[in-house]
Amino acid sequence: MQPSADPAHDFISFLRASPTPFHAVHSAKQRLSKAGFEEIKESEPWSSVCKPGGKYFVTRNGSTISAFALGKQWRSGGPMAMIGAHTDSPTLRVKPVSNKHAEGFIQVGVETYGGGLWHTWFDRDLSIAGRAMVKTVEGEYIHTLVRINRPILRIPTLAIHLDRQETFTFNKETQLFPIAGLVAAELNRTRDTDKPATPESSTDNAFSPLKAAAERHHPYIVQLIADEAGVPAASVVDFELVLYDTQQACIGGLNSELIFSARLDNLGMSYCSIQGLIDSLSSPSALEKDRSIRLIALFDHEEIGSNTAQGADSNFLPAVVRRLSVIGSDSDQQTAYEQALARSFLVSADMAHSVNPNYASKYEPDHKPEMNKGPVIKINANARYATNSPGLVLIQEAARRGQVPLQLFVVRNDSSCGSTIGPMLAAALGARTLDLGNPQLSMHSIRETGGVYDVDYGTRLFESFLEHFSELESMISVD
Repeated sequence: MQPSADPAHDFISFLRASPTPFHAVHSAKQRLSKAGFEEIKESEPWSSVCKPGGKYFVTRNGSTISAFALGKQWRSGGPMAMIGAHTDSPTLRVKPVSNKHAEGFIQVGVETYGGGLWHTWFDRDLSIAGRAMVKTVEGEYIHTLVRINRPILRIPTLAIHLDRQETFTFNKETQLFPIAGLVAAELNRTRDTDKPATPESSTDNAFSPLKAAAERHHPYIVQLIADEAGVPAASVVDFELVLYDTQQACIGGLNSELIFSARLDNLGMSYCSIQGLIDSLSSPSALEKDRSIRLIALFDHEEIGSNTAQGADSNFLPAVVRRLSVIGSDSDQQTAYEQALARSFLVSADMAHSVNPNYASKYEPDHKPEMNKGPVIKINANARYATNSPGLVLIQEAARRGQVPLQLFVVRNDSSCGSTIGPMLAAALGARTLDLGNPQLSMHSIRETGGVYDVDYGTRLFESFLEHFSELESMISVD
């Protein structure tokens, strides 16, 4: 079956709508709701809501989401076909106190998030996005998504005439702060306006534990955030904002076979997970004979270790699985959780490394993945990846049914190896696990490169895995 470019164009739309994990989860919710999924809450009981044949999703912190569909033949303690990915990417985050000035410039204080290729952030047209906590007229505090849709920041390099260094080096604390404009221009703008916005509490003698947002950050930036949120500047209490490149994701290459974008790692596999689940349910009878649960989980904070309430090392996925495992009553509910995990399988989906033609010697000679040749199964003898042979057999069978080519990857013995959420979830759940991802170049750069047709391959693989798992899990016997 020849791959299609159509999914890549839809993926481009997903990328453009998702500059932060908060936006990515919002985009996922929109797609899932359109496909008939019902939102449920962690804080509410599920036993009276979740039924065999139903489709649901739940979020945590607005940046992590799990979606699942229960087969109509599901019984407690049954098998689950799971896919795990992550919504975050390396970025620069606005500091709690970011208002800076130097040499006539307005600057914004930022801190590094994750292991980015930070030199690629210089001389880019940057803006900010994330979520803001705002106070409503009723006195409640709510979070709202914000995104400034124009370039307002830039991290300038030093002219070569002033420093002829052969390798580009810089101090991340003193030389990575973006400029936001000129002090003189801002003085001209505000000369005939009111004073910068201050919190309502500052108009009386009420005690304020922290300085107002407009004092900790540049007032005009707070005003831009307030405009996006549709509230007065004084109502913006706090926010979590990151920088993003305003250059949009696009199709490239001589034959339109490449994708140029930020955040391919790991919105690439997040998209394939979401769409694979939705596509596996496209038939009205998709769940009629299914005795499994089809589940995806997209986590925040993978790039910083996952050890947070919304990371893969939290109780989020175990809690979701535990609550689902007892739906139905055909088995002993005291051990339904353990029974379900023993019969389940998790695909840890994180982007993989394509061979780079300029650095071919950095790759193991017999394991050089290529773009547009299909997803890459990751293997590591030291368990940096969770793949083993029973899992490899299972994913091969799913790929065979979906007509999806696969590739293999190991690192050189003299090279370091990254890791994924796969090993930590395998250890936490005890479920069979495999690591794979679509190949890409320039991982952790502000501008990465992927393959157009791999989007279709990844989506079809996940669709096939979720659709056929009920049959496949009983065919592979180990314990």
